Amino acid sequence: MKSFQYVAALLLIVLNPLKLTANERPNFVFILVDDLGYMDIGANNPETFYETPNVDRLAREGVRFTQGYAANPVCSPTRYSIMTGKYPSRVDATNFFSGRRAGKFKPAPLNDRMPLEEVTLAETMQQHGYKTAFLGKWHLGPSEEFWPEHQGFDVNVGGHVRGMPKSYFSPYKNPRLDDGLEGEHLTERLTNETLGLIEKFKDDPFFLYLAFYTVHTPLQAPKDLVEKYRLKAEALSGKPEFADEEQVFPNAGERKVRILQKHATYAAMVESMDTSVGRILKKLKELGIDDETVVCFFSDNGGLSTSEGSPTSNLPYRGGKGWVYEGGIREPMIIKWPQSGQKNVVRGEPVISVDFYPTMMEIAGFEPSTDQLLDGVSLVPLLRGKHLEARNLYWHYPHYSNQGGFPGGAIRDGNYKLIERYEDGRTHLYDIDSDPGELNDIASEKPAQVAAMKRQLHTWYKTVDAKFLQPKADGPQPWSP
Repeated sequence: MKSFQYVAALLLIVLNPLKLTANERPNFVFILVDDLGYMDIGANNPETFYETPNVDRLAREGVRFTQGYAANPVCSPTRYSIMTGKYPSRVDATNFFSGRRAGKFKPAPLNDRMPLEEVTLAETMQQHGYKTAFLGKWHLGPSEEFWPEHQGFDVNVGGHVRGMPKSYFSPYKNPRLDDGLEGEHLTERLTNETLGLIEKFKDDPFFLYLAFYTVHTPLQAPKDLVEKYRLKAEALSGKPEFADEEQVFPNAGERKVRILQKHATYAAMVESMDTSVGRILKKLKELGIDDETVVCFFSDNGGLSTSEGSPTSNLPYRGGKGWVYEGGIREPMIIKWPQSGQKNVVRGEPVISVDFYPTMMEIAGFEPSTDQLLDGVSLVPLLRGKHLEARNLYWHYPHYSNQGGFPGGAIRDGNYKLIERYEDGRTHLYDIDSDPGELNDIASEKPAQVAAMKRQLHTWYKTVDAKFLQPKADGPQPWSP
């Protein structure tokens, strides 16, 4: 019904993106995959062990960002950044919302909820007449009062406190999702619910946020898919799967790192997710609303490669989930906006998860309220084949991650990335364009660059009121900026 109106509105969008009527506004489907690594999809890695034809097709139909970053190397903070358009350090939401592991020092104070005072992306959409629905993993608050239905979503399917499912097969024991048929697979179930909501909302503008639990642990997938990849992995038998971190990255330590993708169950979980993406794209086309629907695809942090089974490899990128190295924060990121006229486009500018909020607002044709603070910028110029002004990106992770990552911060300025360690203040400098694996620390060669980036990073710490490591009782004082 809206297709004809969209043709008429296209010129209007181009000339003045802030004058759209409700019927002219696009739909949004935001697909977030949990723990999916940058190198886990074929569009980014043609040699991947996993099979992702539908995600790859989505990339061909839209814009793929090769330097799309999560605002944090673990889940809850990145989810906060998407929902608010803000860096999570502003509210001390800097770790997954039950992560208080200590190391040499105590971690920084942690806020374990997205404040109800935040004007979420869903609330903004809702205020402008959108139907809103959340499905899947929420992990943005410790109790029911912080669930999605209290943060701007008309419908909540499966979103509650836990960060991982008790089981990927029914019975799920999820307070926001009935168990359904015995043996039903959770990824398929969430997709079925998504298709039903798309059908229900098709005549009105809608914002549908599907946050898959997959590919997070526990690693569970349909037996036939697991067997498919077990047989596929046999062709790789004899090749080393793991190496000591010191063998892969200089001065890294002794932690084991996966260097070969071949985990059959993980691969099956990736394919199950990819099949679901294909089903969603097919449903949009069947209903005749694919040309008026924006589809975003993203992951909340890097692939799990250094602990908890280490099911995937992020090579050539260093680290993974829980690390401020590229493997922990560089994500598969795709935006398909049919009305932009951009298809099968690859952009290499560094962008970050706080950018989704202002991007979607501009596409929808409305502005933030005058008192609303957004750290992100709209990516609409990139989606239209233009450019953005240069800017810095920042990370702040004052915690000891479950995956072995150290407390630290980082700043990206052009080609350069500076990492600062919070235990002792040591810094490392990398040229990401020529050294994406962060193998060659050039800090000693470029002291002026290090000093300039440290000043910028420390200024940003003050801007977001960043918190840092705490001493243990009667222990030494940690470094502070």
